[in-house]
Amino acid sequence: MGGLQKFEQRLEQLISGAFARAFRSAVQPVEIAAALQRECDNNAQILSRQRRMVPNDFHVELSPTDLERLAPYDTAMADELVAQVTLHAETQGYVFPGPVTLSFESADDLTTGRFRVRSQAQAKVTGNSTYTQVRRARAVLEVNGTQHPLHPPGLVIGRGTEADVRINDPGVSRRHIEFLVHSTSSRDREDVEIEVHDLGSTNGMLVDGRKVPRARLSDGSTVRIGNTTMTVRVVEEDADV
Repeated sequence: MGGLQKFEQRLEQLISGAFARAFRSAVQPVEIAAALQRECDNNAQILSRQRRMVPNDFHVELSPTDLERLAPYDTAMADELVAQVTLHAETQGYVFPGPVTLSFESADDLTTGRFRVRSQAQAKVTGNSTYTQVRRARAVLEVNGTQHPLHPPGLVIGRGTEADVRINDPGVSRRHIEFLVHSTSSRDREDVEIEVHDLGSTNGMLVDGRKVPRARLSDGSTVRIGNTTMTVRVVEEDADV
């Protein structure tokens, strides 16, 4: 028995056929599972002779009607689809850059019975900062849903263990870029100046879409290395009451 047939059996046992009855004339779970597998196959990036990286962040777009029908079962459905795509990856020798996530979203341009899958490779990000340090920072770096404080003198981003913020992205060097942070004080407030420097990486960096070796940054500036984009956020100080 093939992987998709086993998936369909598990899903039917899990929800006792209720989903199948609700979706008799709409999107079928096995169709979504097959599309997720194709998404992996079509977007596999060669890392080495025996390793290929595939997307790990999936978004399934459905018509508003189908999404409403799915609502009572969406958590169970998402868990089963993640398990199925993980099994497919293991069978094909694929690797994920981070945890596998899947969400269902509404798309007004889709009619009942039709769906669309979007995916991206979203690298796992780890750092050494505490929640309190992030809360007190005058500026933070947002990376794949995580936040990291930009305190003087700065921090190094890379794939290696010696980096302050580590990104599991094959396009990122062990020590890829460095953020330099300086505090500046005026008469009534304290600001920060932020620069980013490439550390001689293999693939370089893009700052706001332009490939440069170094750049001055401000609130909203984006820096892309490998397949990962990070955003600088400068926190406004509360005015004294």
